[in-house]
Amino acid sequence: MGKFATEYNANALFVDVRSAEEFAGGSAPNAINIPLGTIASNLDKFAGQEQVVVFCRSGNRSGQAKAILEKNGIRNVLNGGPWQNVAKHVEK
Repeated sequence: MGKFATEYNANALFVDVRSAEEFAGGSAPNAINIPLGTIASNLDKFAGQEQVVVFCRSGNRSGQAKAILEKNGIRNVLNGGPWQNVAKHVEK
């Protein structure tokens, strides 16, 4: 597990940036779904969060989401990569 698991804050906001259809097929516990194409129009959901962990199928879309959030002043954003990896390290 190493550093990957210990980086997550207990109060982190876990955001799956895949499509609603992909999200419905399974995701990490306690995650919310904000598809990549809607990140910029949902910035209010990220404001004031202690930490944000974004993830997707492979880590590509979550990398883009992280860049969008940081460009808009949201700090403490981690790219969790594939949702299965995040799910292994999140308490249910």
